[in-house]
Amino acid sequence: MLPDKLHVAVTTPLSPKLRALITTADPRIHLLYDESLLRPRRWPADYAGDPAFIRTPAQQAAYMQLLQQSDALFGLPDMNPRMLAAVIRANPDLRWVHTLNAGGGADIKAAQLTAEELRRVTFTTSAGVHAEPLAEFVLLGLLAALKDLPRLQKDQRNHRWPHRWSMRSLTDQTVIIIGMGSIGREVAHRLAPFGTRLIGTSRHPLDDPDLAAVVDPRDTEAMKYELAHADAAVVTLPGTNSTYHLVSAELLAATRPGITIVSVGRGSVVDQEALVAGLRTGHIGYAALDVAETEPLPADSPLWDMSNVLISPHTAANTPGELDRIARLFAQNAVRYLAGQHLRNIVNTREFY
Repeated sequence: MLPDKLHVAVTTPLSPKLRALITTADPRIHLLYDESLLRPRRWPADYAGDPAFIRTPAQQAAYMQLLQQSDALFGLPDMNPRMLAAVIRANPDLRWVHTLNAGGGADIKAAQLTAEELRRVTFTTSAGVHAEPLAEFVLLGLLAALKDLPRLQKDQRNHRWPHRWSMRSLTDQTVIIIGMGSIGREVAHRLAPFGTRLIGTSRHPLDDPDLAAVVDPRDTEAMKYELAHADAAVVTLPGTNSTYHLVSAELLAATRPGITIVSVGRGSVVDQEALVAGLRTGHIGYAALDVAETEPLPADSPLWDMSNVLISPHTAANTPGELDRIARLFAQNAVRYLAGQHLRNIVNTREFY
């Protein structure tokens, strides 16, 4: 039997325009929204909100009551896994939770829900809405290495006009994309017009016209072969038990000397200690990192002071229109939910991605 209404508790400040975008998608969608109970955002994508905002006991009770009246959540309350678990246990009618981040599986895992709770509630993520800006960061990282940005910046600081030298071109490169999800596909789509030779990785059969070949990331010898012949590796994978240090010290040692590493998935996928070692020796020529194994990146990390490293504080995915794209994705899924159709971006609650 299909639901006749969908009561959605909104857990982050949302403009009237975006609230209307959701409710006009289907008249059966009703938002439970009280901005006075929500932590204000300090910057774009700050969905946890300002921790300085403390609800009074009365406000906290009102907030929990609002959450307990919902069939679905637009975001995790305060981005707090323990609070999510408390709401699920207090609200037996809750059936769907949408995480505002693409890697929401990690938060679901951290909530330590029971098997029954994981069966009762469907979890979806905002995967895909960040693919375009992350692909642009990948291009930035690849071009920074190919055009020797550190050398250009050093010469500019020293007011030095050197003899001309040859800059490398995307057209002449082979790039392996480790992870062919929405980000990886967008990276391939952006690089293909340059004539870049592209290798993808996937655990499942994949037919992508932009790729020259596809390799199973579990096949270590095949990965070593491709990395030994690649000019750059782009890492887009989420952080799960199966992807932890998938780009291992062994694989990094097998890479072509001078390779460029661009990492935009989760920092845990790359063995950061081995990455640092390779950057120090020059075996890894350049790294552009939007993510780190520990975030924020510790002040004493050697990565900060390496001239062959570009660091972005996990912000490459954030654009002014991010929340708009998330709201549109949620509205589309809400229409699917009410129609009894399969939702997009459902979290695998065994591997939590």
